[in-house]
Formats: sequence, structure tokens, C-alpha cells
Amino acid sequence: MAIVGLIVHQGRPEATAAARDLSVWLASQGHQACMPPEEAAATSCPDLQVDPAQFAAGLDAVVTLGGDGSILRAVELVGESGVPILGVNFGRMAYLTEVAPADAHAAIDRVLAGDHRVSERMLLTVEFDAGGGQGRQRRVALNEAVVERPAASYALRLGVSFNGEQFTTYAADGLIVSTPTGSTAYSLSAGGPVIDPNHRALLLTPVSPHMLFDRSVMVAPETRLQLEVLSDRGAVLSVDGRRLAELNQHDEVVCSASRNPARLVTFGTRKFHQVLKTKFGLNDR
Repeated sequence: MAIVGLIVHQGRPEATAAARDLSVWLASQGHQACMPPEEAAATSCPDLQVDPAQFAAGLDAVVTLGGDGSILRAVELVGESGVPILGVNFGRMAYLTEVAPADAHAAIDRVLAGDHRVSERMLLTVEFDAGGGQGRQRRVALNEAVVERPAASYALRLGVSFNGEQFTTYAADGLIVSTPTGSTAYSLSAGGPVIDPNHRALLLTPVSPHMLFDRSVMVAPETRLQLEVLSDRGAVLSVDGRRLAELNQHDEVVCSASRNPARLVTFGTRKFHQVLKTKFGLNDR
């Protein structure tokens, strides 16, 4: 018997209906499905609910039903556990989801039989002070961590250090620290470069910089990248689109490459440059 975790885009009725169907089908095949509480409530499957803190334990695979955001949520929950993640595409401009809804059953059969490949994607570890007596926190991200101003009325000043050595002070609306996978997300919209997702590196991209130096900087994956809030009005930290903390002056966010990658299920050869051409409508000539 295999245990399969289901992550669902709760705002798409077709995805929640597909999750209910998958849970019934998995049971008929002698397997067990489980879901975090939000998904269990959205799909009316309360008996499949598990504590998010225990979600990764014992899983053979995670299946996401949604777009890239659902994959990000799966990474948040299974973290660096090595559980393979299969994306079923109910999204729009999806880079990470692998199969169409009609092919979900066959794809899950292949995953559980070991008939698949795995694309290993570098994860970003993010350490920060969450405030409120919670102490130092650690999260992992597939795309990025963003430190940005809490209001639109002023430029944020952030000190940047590499391995404890001061680099410079940025005046900007914010700074993005992304993985190669995340280079096609927020960083790209802020003018950052596209990096092959099989590469390992940290990418630092300013958001609307108020300074002459307005370029992205790519550093080695061994780099410990520190961001210090210098503005007296503070900043906010978001990780993979989720706002996690309000930062005060002199608070630090430390980003580094995780030793353990996310493991995304793939079938055949899905070339990154072909995905780029399709998503952006690029011509051969």
C-alpha cells in the first residue's frame, strides 16, 4: 500500500472535484490518500485530514492539483524530505506541473511503479526572526524570498553581505533572493535573468532600485547571503508568495542553498528552453 498526499488549489472547483475522485480511486487500488486540513475541508474529505506538521511522514508521493502555486505549497509542506512531487495542471502559465488532468491516474500508477524520472531543483533556506517571542525560524523555498517595504511611501535600505563580508547597501522597493527555478518568477518581472533550473546558484535582484547599480547579482550556491534591514520603518518578508514576518530595523534574513533538493516528477525529456518558448510564444526565427 502506498500513501499519497494530495495538495489542491482550493479556488478551482474542477481541482477539488478531481482530488475527491483521486482519493476514491486510490482507495480502490489499495492505496491511501491524505490531505492537509485546508484541502480536506475544501474537498469535503475530513477523514483524510492530517496535521500539516506530520504531512510528509511516510509519504510515497505528493500529487498537486492546480498550478505552480500548488507545487510551492507542496514544497512548503514536504520541505527537504525527498518525497517526489507530481504536478497535475489545473493552472495557466505553469512551468512546473507535468501532466494533464485526464492523464492523472496513469501518471500516478507510473510514479508508484517507479516508472518516472526526477528533476532535482535547488531549494533556498531562509532564516529569520519571526518576532512575537517565536525566536529564529527556518523555511525552505523553491522560488524565492523577498524582503520589501511595508508601504509605498519610501525606499527601503537593505545592507547585503556575502559570507559575512559587506557587499553594498541597496536603496530599493525590495530585494529578491531566488533559486534558478525562481528566476522565471518574481525576479524575471523585476528584470532579472533566466537561469536553467538544473543550475545551482543564488540570484539577488533589486525591485525598483533607487540607485545607479540596478543589476542582478548571481553568486555561488555555497554563499551565505545576509540581508539587514537598515530603514527605521522596517520591512516585510515573504517566502514563495507567503508573508511570514514583519522585520524591524537591524533584523537580518539569511539565505543559503539547501543541501537537499526538491524532487519533481517528470516523464521523458522536458527541455527547459522548449518550455520557455512555449510559455512566452517565442518564434524559431
